[in-house]
Amino acid sequence: MKYKAVVFDAYGTLFNVYAIQALAENTFKGQGANIAALWRDKQIEYTRLITQSDPHNSAGSQYYLPFRIITERALEFALKRLKLSYDSSHVSALMAQYDELTAFPENLGVLQKIKSAGLTTAILSNGSPDMLASAVQSAGMVDHLDHVLSVDAVKQFKTSPESYALVEKIFLKHGMVIHKNDVLFVSSNAWDIVGASWFGFQTFWVNRQDLPFETIGNQPDFSGSTLNDVLTVLNISND
Repeated sequence: MKYKAVVFDAYGTLFNVYAIQALAENTFKGQGANIAALWRDKQIEYTRLITQSDPHNSAGSQYYLPFRIITERALEFALKRLKLSYDSSHVSALMAQYDELTAFPENLGVLQKIKSAGLTTAILSNGSPDMLASAVQSAGMVDHLDHVLSVDAVKQFKTSPESYALVEKIFLKHGMVIHKNDVLFVSSNAWDIVGASWFGFQTFWVNRQDLPFETIGNQPDFSGSTLNDVLTVLNISND
């Protein structure tokens, strides 16, 4: 088989984040979609601001904040930007969703088939270790993932080269020699696919919403509408 490891992004790729929008809509009628969009945009903007303001620092960005804190601050910005009245209980309830995300319907079966085929499975995410551990447990993925990698280890968010380099470093630490071209990187975020491709990974874009791809950077090596399509690329039966 061409690949030795399949590495997945977390939020939106393995974990279904749409429940967050539903809870926001229940709490703030008519504003769920706006909250979710602003929240996500500001969340990613903050990760890039931190990383780009102190790039390639061997000790990690001096401005680094754990992803849980960034996510909470981004939520508060979104609520303020929309001029919504809220208190700490609203923030806590919305943040708690990140610890209880479910998997997309096909994901557990796909992960099980990939592991059964002898490939290493891993997550590489901006998420904080505690957030990822809770989400993996909640989604029932503990037995289907060999490694759960957080950029917290290098204190540089994706799409920094240091963040993607974690994959090779952690595998080597566990006695596995896996190079860039041994990895299939899977993400639903087009910008993440571009960054991973520039780093040197082969990429698979999960395009669940039938969106256009980015107009800069490398096109994904493969794409599909669900994780089931990853099995086709790996020549693994989906029966």
